[in-house]
Amino acid sequence: MNQTINLRELDERIKEQSSFVDSLIMGMDSTIVGQKHLVKSLLIGLLADGHVLLEGVPGLAKTLAIKTLGELIDAKYNRVQFTPDLLPADVIGTLIYSQKTEEFNIKKGPIFANLVLADEINRAPAKVQSALLEAMQERQVTIGEETFKLPTPFLVLATQNPIEQEGTYPLPEAQVDRFMLKVNITYPKPEEEKLIIRQNIQREKKEIKPILKPEDIIEARKVVQQVYLDENIEKYIVDIVHATRFPELCGLEHLKDMISFGGSPRASINLALAAKAYAFIEGKGYVVPEHVRAIAMDVLRHRIGLSYEAEANNMTTEEIINEILNSVEVP
Repeated sequence: MNQTINLRELDERIKEQSSFVDSLIMGMDSTIVGQKHLVKSLLIGLLADGHVLLEGVPGLAKTLAIKTLGELIDAKYNRVQFTPDLLPADVIGTLIYSQKTEEFNIKKGPIFANLVLADEINRAPAKVQSALLEAMQERQVTIGEETFKLPTPFLVLATQNPIEQEGTYPLPEAQVDRFMLKVNITYPKPEEEKLIIRQNIQREKKEIKPILKPEDIIEARKVVQQVYLDENIEKYIVDIVHATRFPELCGLEHLKDMISFGGSPRASINLALAAKAYAFIEGKGYVVPEHVRAIAMDVLRHRIGLSYEAEANNMTTEEIINEILNSVEVP
């Protein structure tokens, strides 16, 4: 009985404290036409303190969405265009010798921001990718002999173009695993595209006023941690991730030869954190199976390796995840 009352109180408190989410979404909608899934994914990454990998063809408002989010939370935003000749120092910073003082001065790179857009991350060589991903994981950067903490909140939003493979350096699986979510961005609907045309013909740039400060996001993250995750939901998350490794245990013997590797424990952790953030966005004080199912695709799609047999049969990770979600028992 006490737990029921506590959950009710928690639900009311989180509904109240998540009220700013609607304002953020409205602010994003004023600039971004459609792309509801993209907007929600960016908010989950921001609230769950996880980085996001966006995949989609050019021109789908990926950069605009991230820039708008930065303006709405009054955060420092930097964009790095990744190219084959980029060096790690161009991202994290370097030491510059001053002839005047005869000393080395530290010049911080664009990584020192709250929101960092790594545009076309697969265009840069492995050394640059690993420098960025190390900063993402450690939340700090070493330049020379000094170590600097990155600002809080710190969120990397990387984009990659799935069509062009020439002159690209695909991210290794171990590095892709550092991203909490991998979101596939799709084309807008015809009605949405008409509205996009009208907005761009008028060329009226809407002024975006900040509605939050970075400190508010830090406080919101503390509230997200309070979202209740029942043991049954924990078991459900573990069962889903376990099924990506051993599909035969949940009656999916035909998938056994289709998967070369499944999700790591990082997949379970991120599934739980993202589900909590999703529940918060929905104004709920507790996670239900629908919240887990809603974000499972984005959390797992880059964590499952397809075998040659799966590729020969044109099977996608999305199809495998759907089969697993339909087979694992829902609490």
